[in-house]
Amino acid sequence: MIWSLLASLLASFAARSVADGQAFSGLAPKKFLNIPLGQVKPAGWLHDQLVVQTNGLAGHEHEFYDYVSQTDWTGGNSYYSSLEEAGSYWFNGMVPNGVLLGDATIQSQVQQFLDYVLDHQDSTGWLGPEVNTTKPRYLWGRYPFFFGAIQMVEANPSLADRVVPALHKFVSLANTMLHNGEGLEDWTRTRWEDFVMTLQWLYDFHPEGKEDLLIDTMKMLKYTGDPWEEVFKEEYFPKVAVENLRNPFPVLTWHGVNMAEGLKALPATYRFTHNQSDLDAASKGWDLLFQYHGRPSGIYAADEYLAGLGAARGTELCLVVVLSTPLSGSFLYQVIGDPKFADRVERITYNALPATLTGDMWSRQYLQQQNQIAAKNMTPPYSNVFGLEPNYPCCTVNHPQGWPKFISNAFVKTPDQKSLVHVYLGPFSVDTTLADGNKVSVAVDTLYPFGDTLTTTIRADRPFTYHVRIPSWVSKGTIAINGGAARAVSPSNGLQAVSVKAGTTKFTLNLPADITIESRPNNSIAVHRGPLHYAYDIARSQKVLARNAQQPLAVDLEFDATAPWQYAIDPSSLTFHGGSPSGGKLPSPIFDSGLPPFTITATACPIDWSVAGDTFAAAPPVNPACTGPATNITLWPFGATKLRIGEFPTFKAT
Repeated sequence: MIWSLLASLLASFAARSVADGQAFSGLAPKKFLNIPLGQVKPAGWLHDQLVVQTNGLAGHEHEFYDYVSQTDWTGGNSYYSSLEEAGSYWFNGMVPNGVLLGDATIQSQVQQFLDYVLDHQDSTGWLGPEVNTTKPRYLWGRYPFFFGAIQMVEANPSLADRVVPALHKFVSLANTMLHNGEGLEDWTRTRWEDFVMTLQWLYDFHPEGKEDLLIDTMKMLKYTGDPWEEVFKEEYFPKVAVENLRNPFPVLTWHGVNMAEGLKALPATYRFTHNQSDLDAASKGWDLLFQYHGRPSGIYAADEYLAGLGAARGTELCLVVVLSTPLSGSFLYQVIGDPKFADRVERITYNALPATLTGDMWSRQYLQQQNQIAAKNMTPPYSNVFGLEPNYPCCTVNHPQGWPKFISNAFVKTPDQKSLVHVYLGPFSVDTTLADGNKVSVAVDTLYPFGDTLTTTIRADRPFTYHVRIPSWVSKGTIAINGGAARAVSPSNGLQAVSVKAGTTKFTLNLPADITIESRPNNSIAVHRGPLHYAYDIARSQKVLARNAQQPLAVDLEFDATAPWQYAIDPSSLTFHGGSPSGGKLPSPIFDSGLPPFTITATACPIDWSVAGDTFAAAPPVNPACTGPATNITLWPFGATKLRIGEFPTFKAT
């Protein structure tokens, strides 16, 4: 009933707004502007991580994986649903991967993909594999393709001559379809915001005199789509796992990936409504998600649908990459400017993302667990093995966007384009031009998050103000500029300002952090230091369940614990150990057992802790008794663990 009433009200408002226009015209500015693809590149260990991804599953799908190698987006016959997202997902992730590494093979593959799709646009304006077929024409599957095409134009502006007219032709068709109630199904209705972001890119950079049509299409998408401003209201928001709750809105709104999509719907809406309430609702929705479903790894739980706070419940890999990229977290920061979004994106990327892939990135999970004592065929079926396409293919083609888009959005510009802002900390290089032709290059030398020190060298034609984010977890951070004495950082809204003169400026940040303890259900705790969450890495055996006939490196792996994991820890005993890697260089890959240089030790004792379901750890026992003598255990960065305990019962050592 609630949804029927809302639908009626929104449809009425849509009719009025489309007919009469809004009180405001144009798009509201963002707090920060993204930098075109290719101007921010990874360095150091982060470059190595992208090489690992390219040498792994992501970089080889085009050779053997049917949903890519034979995708119907380029004339093949392979697809996994009528949504037609497989080919466009892959394209969206591999465009930035190829550009950031200068990989000629990948760049050729995505160029051929783009050319084929544009060459086969039909006379109506439709783009995609439905051309010249009787397949249903749903809008959603195009949206990842649009994101990939936009990135290609950013990296190579000469492509605008082909891409922009094709997009405008499609927009004209889509506008008519929306007014006629066509092209809509449940996934399109919930992910309308992706198309709005594409329309806003056209409006900002290539309007071609079609501003009114672009705005009208944005409005029609919103008012034919799911009402995210209502979904994120506290009175309707689910505060426990949802399997036994009735959703007053369309069922897919409580789907985990769609929740991440919905978070950006409101800042996207704000840009054409100019209503502060849209931003307030987005910020509140973000807080509610993590309050009631959050994980110490930075992400929230949704094994398909929102799953509460239990440590054995899962999180889908697609959700991880959507929330950590411009598809949600980065976009929220760029529109709203609250540093809480940037802090969490960094946590997700350095913890949850690597935790759900093998170190060599050849095998991925569908669902990861906070407390994960086995990775094998469980319920839901085959969801937490590490493999080629456990449970469903979407994460195989979608996961490659995670690292590249985190990298490409690590820096932004202020709206006047006079200042550069370093958002996500890590090793990077930047070559860009600010306002008034001010050419700037930046090199950031650091092992962060496996080191506390960042040395930044800036070369600029003219003076300007540089900003660098100081994360909320930093304790007693300092900055030393051009060899001067170190002084305490003094960030404003999370950003430290640095005055840069013409020529070369060099500064060093030292950003230490204290060990912090997060309270979790059942009186358990999680352990953090800086951006990294720490977990007990359970020794494991490995069994190959399946091997791809065309690519023997693509394997499905079962992991089983080979050592006890049932421990309580004494929080007062936690001790940080910050080692330095040999030769100052981190091993590659870094996210695997025993490889990171940072650890935390704890005094622990064995306890009775039962197994539940299909080899899940039961909820951490409350106030457990020790069943043996105290011992020392080592906690490792969560992203390097594949079997783990990340939420511990506690005891007091005597």
